[in-house]
Parts: sequence; C-alpha cells; structure tokens
Amino acid sequence: MNCRFCNTPLNYEFLDLVNAPPSNSFLTFSQLNEPEVYYPLRVLVCDNCFLVQIDEYQKSSAIFNHEYVYFSSFSTSWLSHAKNYCEKVVERFSLGNNSRVVEIASNDGYLLQYFLERKIPVLGIEPTKNTAKVAIDKGIETVTEFFGLALAEVLVKKGLYADLLIGNNVLAHVPDINDFVAGMHHFLSPQGIITMEFPHLIQLIDNNQFDTIYHEHFSYLSLFTVQKIFLAQELEIFDVDEISTHGGSLRIYAKHVGDTSKEISAKVASLIQMEKSKGVDKIDYYKGFTDKVEQIKFDLLAFLVTQKNKGKKVVGYGAAAKGNTLLNYCGIKKDLIHFVVDANPNKQNKFLPGSHIPVVNEEILKLERPDYVIIFPWNLSAEIKQQLSYITEWGGRFLIPIPTIVID
Repeated sequence: MNCRFCNTPLNYEFLDLVNAPPSNSFLTFSQLNEPEVYYPLRVLVCDNCFLVQIDEYQKSSAIFNHEYVYFSSFSTSWLSHAKNYCEKVVERFSLGNNSRVVEIASNDGYLLQYFLERKIPVLGIEPTKNTAKVAIDKGIETVTEFFGLALAEVLVKKGLYADLLIGNNVLAHVPDINDFVAGMHHFLSPQGIITMEFPHLIQLIDNNQFDTIYHEHFSYLSLFTVQKIFLAQELEIFDVDEISTHGGSLRIYAKHVGDTSKEISAKVASLIQMEKSKGVDKIDYYKGFTDKVEQIKFDLLAFLVTQKNKGKKVVGYGAAAKGNTLLNYCGIKKDLIHFVVDANPNKQNKFLPGSHIPVVNEEILKLERPDYVIIFPWNLSAEIKQQLSYITEWGGRFLIPIPTIVID
C-alpha cells in the first residue's frame, strides 16, 4: 500500500484493530442468520508526509449509500454548533444574497438551513440519497453525487462557483484526497473561502481516541499534513480554529494561493509548531499507542465482567460508529451489554454489526432501569447525561470509556 497523498510506500503500523465489520452496517433480525463480512482495520503512517491512514478496504460507494443511517440533525449540540458557525462566517466574510454557500457532505441540511433562513443561496452536495431527501424537503437544492474534480468540472460548466465552500467531517472520509482537494480548487470562486472541520490527530493520540478509527474514516489528520495536501493543489490555509467538537477538532480556512485579499493568521504557523513540538513529523511519536489502547480494552472488560458477576445490568447509549469500533475491538457481545439506546429511528429495532447487540428506543431504558449506561458517543456526553439525568432516580450511573474509564 502506498500513501494516498504522496504515493510513498507505507512501512509503519500505527495501530491494528484486527478485523471488524463496517461500523454503520446495522443488521435486521433476519440478517443475523447470514454471514457477516469483516474487513481489516489496520492503520498505517507515512514516513514522508506523516498522513495517518487506512486502506480503502470497503469502497466509499458501499458505505455512503441509500441505507446510510447517520442523520446530523439528531444531535441538538451539533445543530447549535452549525448555527453558531453560520452566524460567525456570515458576519466575518460579509455573506449575502449575492453569495453562494456550498456544503460538501451536506447530509440532511443541518447546516445549510441556517444560511437559507438568511436568504443566502445554498447548494448541498450529498451522495446518500436518504439524507439528501430530508434536505431537499427543507428546500435545500442538493446534488446527490460524490464530490471530486469530475463533479466540480460539471458544476463550473453550468456557471456555478462556491464563494464559501464548506466541508465538515468529510476530508477524512474521502479515499482519493488529492482528487477531492483538486475539485475544491476548481470549484472555488477567485476570492472564495473554504472552511473544513476534521478531528485533530493530536487529540486522537493524546486522548486515546482510537474508537474514532473505522472504515469510513480513511485519513487521520494533522494541520502539518493538511497544509501540504492543500498547497499541492494551490490552496493556502490562512487561518485555523481549535474547536471542541468530536473530542477536539480543527477548523481550517483556505483560499487560492494567488488570492492576496486575505492575511495569513499567525495561528497557522503557531499550531503547526505545536504539532512539531509533539513530534507529529517524527515516526517515534506514533509508537506506543497500541499499549494505551490495549489498557482501555482490559479495563473495560474487567469492569463488565465484574458487574456481570454482581448481577448488575449494563446498557449503552448511542449506536455510534465509534461505539462499534470499541465493542468489536474488545470482543464485547450482548451477554455483557444488554442493549444500546439510540434516538435515531433508522437504527432502532436493528442490531449492531459484529456484537449483535440490539438497538432500542429510550422507552426501553426507562422500563429496564439499568445500573450503568455506557455513553459511546463520549463527545456528546454532556448532552446525553442531561437528557438521561432521570436514571439517577433509581441509582443508575454513567460510564465514559474514553480516554480512560470514568464512572459518573
């Protein structure tokens, strides 16, 4: 396997989570009798550009299809984040009804709806037809195709350009990152702005966030490496924000290299220097992560077996992809976790891939009154603990598994 950015042969393993089924391939009851496909989940790091990555074991078209079950609008905190972002960029970049805002991977319109409310022209690009339909029903024009240079060329031929081009948690999801960024360069208006958000590799390593590794995340990104990827396509990062979403993310702001209308913030060089001080540009930084991951596995299994022997009931909340990575790496099944609650009706009455733990609605939680609720989407733990605060009425407690086990 060669690096998806610089084509250097990959010789260094970062982490091997062994084999796992696709994290979003929820099963129906009848499918439990059928063979389940497992793919390697082995993470490598390039010793030239230091892009951390997995191979495209499962094609992106098979992951992001009409059965895709992630709808962004089910998280109230994510909606709040989207609304705040909209207010910030509209003011900072003086966006109005003569601007065009385009979001790549626009999902169910969770973000573009706020620009639409302000009468700013919008366009969504979303390959999963079921989520795109929800956006279209909101009045958001949506192209249901994968984004890359070919689609950018089609849109430009129609006279369409993006004045603000947004990609939230999509850069990590594209197998051909060079083609994707080339498409953004082609589609961006001469003085347009790109903003992209992605989980920060530094947070993943420093805070043991190995459960954010799954088959639909092809790349794990530092600003050091993303800057190289963008410059290769004549795009320049001129600002960066550190934000709290997904356990610690970066929001980058980029422009055409030839666009002199925007100053380069000192924050860009400062953050890259911080990454280098950690060793992000040295292979040694990536060694030893496996030991920390294994400790989480041992601690979680010890807790679950102890509770099982005490006759306690443990359940989960949030049928998230990160939860499936954790469960399958630890080998946890429904004998240790009785069920997982999720607010998304598209996941309810199905079974998690690999572990086959049933996914139920919140009413089952109230009926069963478990002793412990493990919050799998730990990045939303504050929101979820507030939502489920009533479990304390029967002595229920929360468990957060990452970065170390914490019982609250």
